[in-house]
Amino acid sequence: MPGLKEVRTRIASVKSTQQITNAMKMVAASKLRKAQMGIIKLRPYAAKLHEIMQNLSASADSSNDSVYTHERNPENILIIVITSNRGLCGGFNSNIIKATLNLLATTYEEQLRKGKVNLITIGRKGTEFFRKRGYKVLESHDDLFDRLTFENISPLAEQLMKAFADKKYDQIQIVYNQFKNAAVQRLVVEQYLPIVPVKIDPSVSTIQKKQADYIFEPDQGTILQLLIPKSLRIQLYKSLLDSFASEQGARMTAMQQATDNARELLRALQISYNKARQYSITKELLEIVAGAEALKG
Repeated sequence: MPGLKEVRTRIASVKSTQQITNAMKMVAASKLRKAQMGIIKLRPYAAKLHEIMQNLSASADSSNDSVYTHERNPENILIIVITSNRGLCGGFNSNIIKATLNLLATTYEEQLRKGKVNLITIGRKGTEFFRKRGYKVLESHDDLFDRLTFENISPLAEQLMKAFADKKYDQIQIVYNQFKNAAVQRLVVEQYLPIVPVKIDPSVSTIQKKQADYIFEPDQGTILQLLIPKSLRIQLYKSLLDSFASEQGARMTAMQQATDNARELLRALQISYNKARQYSITKELLEIVAGAEALKG
């Protein structure tokens, strides 16, 4: 049975850990509220803009086609991996890393073997993992989470669009966690470029197709050329907002579980301490009784 001093030391240590995890949970909850409001406000706008862009791309003729919709043989691949800068958020980062490794080992196995897969990492955890293992990490933008604004994200989106337009890459994928609620994050592998137009269902009636026709001012091609870059910037910004909100939710949940575990451990240690104290008192009483009996003899 452990001694009283040893149990007291462990109790003090667990109490200190419990205070830290509880404080981290509260900080994550505060950040989550702000991040959740941001992504909830942006998501409907981003979804509608993306839908309009896809519909325009699907109905545009070849003369109005955008360079961002051109599908090419996927030889050169770029993957944007979005993780977090800090740990202590459960399986948030490990799930992203596993999904990226799976993508490299299956979909892009041949391109990886030829050395034609590059990574851009956003988040220190992903940067450290892939660089240590020798993957081609071209850039890391770990500082974006320090000031997560549309203005700070736009230059990276412009860079990605230019690289695709210049045929430096044939496909650009984004791997990130999509926020659902504080306890649930959905892993997403999303094609950023080229844009996949909505396929028109041949079973749709002529009347329904006519209802989707609009008068464009200015012309459809001009609208498409202006709308696509804006939609792509919004799409990247939304991915980062989703990831940031997911990180705070995952951290809050992980710290809540850690706090609960510390509480259970404290209860077990307190029982152990009481038993050790009872054993010590009983032992002392027996020694006193034995001493008294010896004096009588």
